[in-house]
Amino acid sequence: MKGILIFDHLNDVLFMKCNKKFANHIQKLAKIQGLISEIKDENNEDSILNPNIIMQLFSPIVTSQHVMASQFGNSYTSMRCHDGTNMVFDEFMGYTFIYISMDEVELMKRTLGVYVAIVRHVCGPDVAVLKINRQKVCLVSSLLDAWMHLRNCEQSMLTEAIEQLSINTDLGVAILKVLHDACDKLKAQSEFSNVHILILVEQKFLSLYSSKNAHDLYASDILLMMLMCWVVNQRRKGDSQSGISSNNDDCIDILLPENNSSKEEQITFGTKLANPTSEDITNLFRGSRESSINEGLHSLIDDELYSNLILLGSEHDYTANAVHIFELADGINLIMIVEITNLATSSGLYDSFHYLNIINGLQLQRDIDELRPAFENFDLAMKKTLDGIKKNRANVSNDVDMCQRRLQTKWEFVRKKYIDLLKSRDPESILQIESNTSGFMDNLKELYRLTCFDKNFLKQGVDVLTTVGKLVRQKLNDFSDFLKVKALKNFTLGSRTSLTINKYLEEFPGLVHFIYIDRITHRLTAPTLDFTNPETLALTTKKIWNMVKQSRIHLEEGHLSVMWKDTTFNYAYFLWFEDSSGSPLKYKVYLNHIMKNFPVPGIICGDYYRKLAETCFPKLSVNKIRIYELYCVHLGLATSSCVLEHSRRLAATIWEVTGVPNNPADIL
Repeated sequence: MKGILIFDHLNDVLFMKCNKKFANHIQKLAKIQGLISEIKDENNEDSILNPNIIMQLFSPIVTSQHVMASQFGNSYTSMRCHDGTNMVFDEFMGYTFIYISMDEVELMKRTLGVYVAIVRHVCGPDVAVLKINRQKVCLVSSLLDAWMHLRNCEQSMLTEAIEQLSINTDLGVAILKVLHDACDKLKAQSEFSNVHILILVEQKFLSLYSSKNAHDLYASDILLMMLMCWVVNQRRKGDSQSGISSNNDDCIDILLPENNSSKEEQITFGTKLANPTSEDITNLFRGSRESSINEGLHSLIDDELYSNLILLGSEHDYTANAVHIFELADGINLIMIVEITNLATSSGLYDSFHYLNIINGLQLQRDIDELRPAFENFDLAMKKTLDGIKKNRANVSNDVDMCQRRLQTKWEFVRKKYIDLLKSRDPESILQIESNTSGFMDNLKELYRLTCFDKNFLKQGVDVLTTVGKLVRQKLNDFSDFLKVKALKNFTLGSRTSLTINKYLEEFPGLVHFIYIDRITHRLTAPTLDFTNPETLALTTKKIWNMVKQSRIHLEEGHLSVMWKDTTFNYAYFLWFEDSSGSPLKYKVYLNHIMKNFPVPGIICGDYYRKLAETCFPKLSVNKIRIYELYCVHLGLATSSCVLEHSRRLAATIWEVTGVPNNPADIL
């Protein structure tokens, strides 16, 4: 039984994604409580799960969560029911996310965290758009399906790191030159000032070229692009499997609650994403190229270009982007990312929502002392937003200009009220502010949609984007088969000494597998799991996935080095820090208690490793700290001293494979 739900501050259901068991269980509970008159047949796919029933059943727990968060600042993280069902909670911009399942709590927390991250990228801070936008609902759901599938079969998605597709230097330079030329052609269009162009081969990273003033592309953004490419590739293949499972119990379904849109825009419970209809598949791509040439949705296969608006970035550093995915060959995608607003506007707007949400919580608690710094941050974010639009006024539409003027008028009124409140410290003044916040919030959402999520941005340069895609395809056509083979068996990682990872592995007798990750760039180096015997492959893969899980459990308890064994293998995990010269850094803080408030280890739900470095070395700039992870799997007969010696030598010599020089490190 699985279900993910999103509730707003009024306990209304914005979105729900569940399987058939969960839906049947809800129907039974509704029948018992007299909320519905009859239970439809479990196999009836036409049954509709009414969001009002969901709201009534879950209102007590959602209300309790709101009270715990607003009044006590101590919200629930998870609950366990008598029958073994677990509930995990998360929050984003005042919206409550709940995941109900019988899976382990740790996996559920990660899944829900990834889901929140996907919503943040697709919807930005305006989560309520899920109630009215069918295309975003389908995209959010499909991206989560993609992650759930890929984390079970790809080392890179499991560890949340980027696996570089290794090619020789000459070919790498040639591909980068092709991307450089493509970027120049795109920038010739006046509206394409800041551009990223990258190539992904299956779930591996090949090359990236960014224009001079483009905002940095984070590793988590590239992982999101991998998820998007997987979703688009499934559509291109016409694959009826969504990637989760063909088993009816695991079939994930999707629901869009009732709203004011037309009947055709309603999404009902009976649609299973694991076996979608042609209409369901079309829903995912509705709006991606909509109205770019005419009012209809063009065939993805004919047009070759899939486009969507996505928010990229991390923490308080977000940019709005038009993402265009062009197929170069089967499994090889060219991603063209065009920034559509300046950084000041997009990040300023995001921060305004963020700090306004914090302020709303503090107002409920009547905490005037904490309200002051929150308001100061809110004031700076609004100033950043309005100044960003004014400086770019020559390029903004009349709608944006008028919306900005209305927002500024309302902001000046609200700002004055907050200043008066902080001076008088009269809690009754909060009521006056709250009565004027609703209109201000509506204007803020309107401005966000007009500047960061206006579909008109997708119409710009469609012809040149398609032309550039075809030119890149033509230039790389001779290499496409080679790249696809490399993606399947990415073990010939060449270096200046022509050393392959297979030969490298032979230098460590008893070493079955390793995963080495530079946690500054989040680049992964590992042998391909390639065993002739299918049973050996299945066993080893299962053991490796379990090793990563166990290592993360120890990491969250504050243990940065751990070794253990079972009847088959000997496992080792190390995380260590170095300074810019390669010398080991020793932390002097007790991590166990501090790390309880950390995100889950990884980068999709937030850069865990950057926060860890900031905590361990508060007096050092994070930019001067290097972070590395190493997972090792040895045969069970290997001794602890052998494992440790191999781990030290591997950490010191891995640069011979990657081509990136590194100094030996003390990993303990």
